Amino acid sequence: MRHAILAATVVATSLLWASAAQADQLADIKKKGELVVGVLGTDEPATFIDPKTREIVGYEVDLVNAIAKKIGVKPVLKQIAVAARIPELQQGHVDLIAAGLTHNKEREAQIDFSLTTFVTGQKAIVKKDSGIADVAGLAGKKVLTIRGGTQEPNIRKAVPNVEVVTFDTSQQAFQALQQGKGVGYVDDEAALLRSYAKLGPQKARYTVLPQNLSTEALAIGIKKGEPALKAVVDDTLRELEKSGEADRIFLKWYGPKTASGFEKRSFKLESDKIDG
Repeated sequence: MRHAILAATVVATSLLWASAAQADQLADIKKKGELVVGVLGTDEPATFIDPKTREIVGYEVDLVNAIAKKIGVKPVLKQIAVAARIPELQQGHVDLIAAGLTHNKEREAQIDFSLTTFVTGQKAIVKKDSGIADVAGLAGKKVLTIRGGTQEPNIRKAVPNVEVVTFDTSQQAFQALQQGKGVGYVDDEAALLRSYAKLGPQKARYTVLPQNLSTEALAIGIKKGEPALKAVVDDTLRELEKSGEADRIFLKWYGPKTASGFEKRSFKLESDKIDG
């Protein structure tokens, strides 16, 4: 019996030490002096490369810069692909993900999420001469979107017999639409409207379908089992909201003077709960 109790004590102690080691990512970040954040760098205006400075800037970048400042370390941005976001975080290659990441119940089993940082719908844009007037009209048609996001499953759910072709970046998918490789393109509303605005006179050849495919809550991704890191991330976001800085950052990148053209923000940085 003594041997069994001793063995159980050793196992319990080992698990406790392992848990403590795993749950000390914030201390590791402070020790190395940098916060490594996975970003897309191709998702204007959330994270994209400034053509003048060649640096990655954007809405999500401003948020993670504030988090790094709160921790007292240097922010380091690492470009990653959409499909690689969660694996990069789980494998410890990045400390956080700020890469247009949708917070949903399925992903809650894999990672933790910050307070919601953005709320957007997903929409489809089609060529006007396709004659398609609503989402149902995409049935049996070829639709283009980005690989590894929620866009593909959402359009398949809305239109079960649609044909979907995916690309590594939203720019590639939207360019494929212009090249006639499909009749429609699906993306988050903010990104889609920005791409649409950049068409200039060519906008007359396209129509943004009125229905939302879904409503997406976006958030910063955090490795599971890191309560101290999640706390500092969420505290920073709450402070940005309380000070009014969150609104200023939103309007800087999405406001009426930008290509996105949003008059105001329809959400607050206040909760990490989602519906569904």
